[in-house]
Amino acid sequence: MATFRDLLAAAKNEITEIDTTAAADRIAAGAVVLDVREPDEYDQGALAGAVHIPRGHLEAQVEGRILDKTAPVVVYCAGGVRSAFAAKTLQELGYSDVFSMAGGFGRWKDEGRPWKTPVVLTPEQRNRYQRHLLLPEVGVEGQAKLLGAKVLMLGAGGLGSPAALYLAAAGIGTIGIVDMDEVDASNLQRQILHNIDRVGDRKVDSAKKTLTLLNPDIDVVTYDTRLDASNIIDIISGYDVIVDGADNFPSRYLLNDASVKLGIPVVHGSIFRFEGMVSVFHPLEGPTYRDMVPEPPPAELAPSCAEAGVLGVLPGIIGSIQALETIKVILGLGEPLIGRILAVDTTEMTFRTFKLQRDPSNPVTYDNRDRILIQELEGLCAPGLAH
Repeated sequence: MATFRDLLAAAKNEITEIDTTAAADRIAAGAVVLDVREPDEYDQGALAGAVHIPRGHLEAQVEGRILDKTAPVVVYCAGGVRSAFAAKTLQELGYSDVFSMAGGFGRWKDEGRPWKTPVVLTPEQRNRYQRHLLLPEVGVEGQAKLLGAKVLMLGAGGLGSPAALYLAAAGIGTIGIVDMDEVDASNLQRQILHNIDRVGDRKVDSAKKTLTLLNPDIDVVTYDTRLDASNIIDIISGYDVIVDGADNFPSRYLLNDASVKLGIPVVHGSIFRFEGMVSVFHPLEGPTYRDMVPEPPPAELAPSCAEAGVLGVLPGIIGSIQALETIKVILGLGEPLIGRILAVDTTEMTFRTFKLQRDPSNPVTYDNRDRILIQELEGLCAPGLAH
């Protein structure tokens, strides 16, 4: 009968074992790092960016976590034994460029090489966000980013309602809400943060009740005030992303100038009757609202939803896309709508994307941030830039 030593020797004959120096070189060149230790071992310290799959779950989970079977993979455990068996398993599953790190995490740590204590979620958080944790693009570290993020909602109405609900459910740690209105029965056709029992309540209070009941893990900060030139910098400072659900041009231009000055990305959404649009205005990476709309149209060409109407489910679609784009910006996931406009026509159910370029004549830019004046924008909403 083959002994454990025999099995280990056989496994090592079939794999490529490398020392910590060679492992560090491959990791620096972009190799995937796979930690096959038990959860309690991993929680005490691990290599930065390691994919953690305990050896006993490797066969069941690895193909959903490491998608590219041609990518180089450096496997490690505590001392180099489990990683050898894991490397053999990976090869049997079709991974073609696998290395087991001799000496494991113990040797790596003893040699003074870099490592960190991984983010640890509570059991309740692991259960709540388990569908996120299964996504390689999110995982524990991504969920920790969401829990540490701060997102400000401009408005708790048609767009803010679905966006806030999905961001709260996703675990955005701090959600700020700016709104100075109260709940009216006419809101309930589309503003799903509220209900009939809250008619007459302040919208920010109603929104906070709904979001904290959905996810008590998050902090909801309310601003029951009109956003204006005197308070906008104080309110938006410190937020990572702003979700724009404003329904008037002065607020959009004011938000644009303040967010450009502070370098905060804005996930813009707007709706009209059966149509909507979404874009991400990132002052550091692409065009902003003034590049798309240098000057507001005449009032008669820009009726509000109260004047023109809106299909109730439309803000649900647009607001949900805003929530998705917000999460993408926070996680650095995929390609957010930076420099692009997504136009949605629900009557034909078409989704079209248009490119948006920076306007070289637009003076309100992050490079000119020290000269941007935050002021009430009336009339033609001239650029708020100091001369």
